Amino acid sequence: MSDDAAALFAPFKLGDLELPNRIVMAPLTRNRAARGTDAPHDLNALYYRQRASAGLLISEASQISQQGQGYIWTPGSYSQAQVEGWRKVTDSVHAAGGRIFVQLWHVGRVSHVSLQPGGRAPVAPSAIRAKTKTVLESGFTEVSEPRALETHEIAHILSDYSHAAESAKKAGFDGVEVHAANGYLIDQFLRDGSNKRDDSYGGGIENRTRFALEVVDAVTKVWSKSRVGIRLAPVSPANDIQDSNPTALFGELVEKLSARGLAYIHVVEGATGGARDNHPFDFVALRHSFRGAYIANNGYDRTMAIEAIERGDADLIAFGRPFIANPDLVERLRVGAPLNQVAKETLYGGGEKGYTDYPAMADA
Repeated sequence: MSDDAAALFAPFKLGDLELPNRIVMAPLTRNRAARGTDAPHDLNALYYRQRASAGLLISEASQISQQGQGYIWTPGSYSQAQVEGWRKVTDSVHAAGGRIFVQLWHVGRVSHVSLQPGGRAPVAPSAIRAKTKTVLESGFTEVSEPRALETHEIAHILSDYSHAAESAKKAGFDGVEVHAANGYLIDQFLRDGSNKRDDSYGGGIENRTRFALEVVDAVTKVWSKSRVGIRLAPVSPANDIQDSNPTALFGELVEKLSARGLAYIHVVEGATGGARDNHPFDFVALRHSFRGAYIANNGYDRTMAIEAIERGDADLIAFGRPFIANPDLVERLRVGAPLNQVAKETLYGGGEKGYTDYPAMADA
């Protein structure tokens, strides 16, 4: 290991979990679950095992119910077949010495009627159609018009989160990450651009953060708080999401999350997969307002990651696309080796090509 990388490879205690380095594999949707069951399988287990040298793996987003699904062939965390499929993944990762959290997901309005139970409309805080696309078997397609959730329906979704968290425990995961970013259901409740409700879940910031906090409370009734994190994207416009005052919104939300004692916040700094400076926001202040760990995400390279850890701006650094093309990313970062480039045409759907066949340094 080169001396300059020492900070990135120092061990870290995340809650009660010992991590051997500060490198996190970010959640990466790959659309390769089994057709018909949306369950992980042997190829998925190999994919995660190849990357198990990360300090922590966070699984691709996993829907909590059929209603929560927004894309074709994404895995779920609610059926017995899915539990058994994820067990193959977690057993494989643990056998390789790794640690893995599942990311729990409800897409809300970012869906299509063909994916919804009975062909019904997707659900959202308010009946506002997102200007975005989803992936169906036929390719990229405009999302469908959503309907606004009735207040009494929210309790059922919270129950789905609890069930999904229980399923994750049965599947052998080491913890859970709540997906509250990128314009999906929780984020839709948070933002005043997508939440126009006039009940206890809409209006001011206190009401708009209610659903996110209730989801966290539902999950932490199943899992220890030390094994639960949450992903946030304060200024990302992903999936047509926006808010008039993200600094006030996420400042208040993170204070409440900190009081709940979660293990970490996982923060997309800037536009998801895009510019880091798309909107003025003080991520360092957000980091210091949270008592748990701070996972920084979005466009980090080796130098940026090392500097962020050394400055104390982050505890852990999440890498996304570099992990797709580099199963041995940890070792490449350790020695400063060049990285393989992602084959974009194989990102979503398919088999082993562009999934488990990227070469490690020893094979190149």
